[in-house]
Amino acid sequence: MLRIAFSPVYRLRLPEGHRFPMLKYELIHEQLLYEGTCTEANFIAPASVDDRWVLGVHTPEYVEALKTLTVSPAMMRRIGFPLTPELIDREWIITQGTINCTQYAQTDGVALNIAGGTHHAYPDRGEGFCLLNDVGVAAHYLLETAQARKILVIDLDVHQGNGTAVMFQHEPRVCTFSMHGKDNYPLRKEQSDLDVELPTGTTDELYLNTLYDRLPALIRREQPDFLFYVSGVDILVSDRLGKLSVSREGCRERDQFVFEQAIQNNLPIAVSMGGGYSPRIADIVEAHCNTFRLAATMFF
Repeated sequence: MLRIAFSPVYRLRLPEGHRFPMLKYELIHEQLLYEGTCTEANFIAPASVDDRWVLGVHTPEYVEALKTLTVSPAMMRRIGFPLTPELIDREWIITQGTINCTQYAQTDGVALNIAGGTHHAYPDRGEGFCLLNDVGVAAHYLLETAQARKILVIDLDVHQGNGTAVMFQHEPRVCTFSMHGKDNYPLRKEQSDLDVELPTGTTDELYLNTLYDRLPALIRREQPDFLFYVSGVDILVSDRLGKLSVSREGCRERDQFVFEQAIQNNLPIAVSMGGGYSPRIADIVEAHCNTFRLAATMFF
């Protein structure tokens, strides 16, 4: 059975006019139920992640500042959220959701978190709407509990996974792969194990051919035994922050190819949603729902 991490706290509302579309998490859940892709039995409600795992990749000072709401004004601006106790609780629950997905992926092949993909969170700071790095925490959890020997992070959000790159720059058991817009945030890129920068305006053909060329070779080279996939839909031509020009069908073909690689290589894969900022919320939700639909049909 397809397992999806989702909790009512994912629906947390931000002040009116805030540009981060938290509404999408609730709408993805509702759409998957409405169309019959899932039933409530598919959804798992995560608890709050144990600080032990968070502190494996984030500094004690940063974690304490988050939990006591004493983050500096400068960092608050970089994060982009008005921090509240409810938002902090939400981050801890979303992160546990990704850990839960690693467990189901090992038995079922795939599991997805409706939220997550918070790849701009560094060990000692947050930025770009990211507080905790859910994939980073979950990767650390797998390594520390000896459930994985070598992990490959496939980050196909339009923005570089800069926080994840720094988090694992000295950890040879984690390979970070980020394929992102060259001219997009962050202005100063970090160094992943493999960075592929795409020019502004990249369309389906170049995007998909680049992925077809790079990902299988990377899997052959690194020989991972677990995959994380950040499946941001901000690569869409409709995205107001993305600067790429990939169609919805191209985005779906991207997800299909990543899942095919996981299946062909017998690799469990845990998926986090990443970003999406199209003006029409329906465009964001539909593109994200394609990821769940593919998982449901390809693995089960």
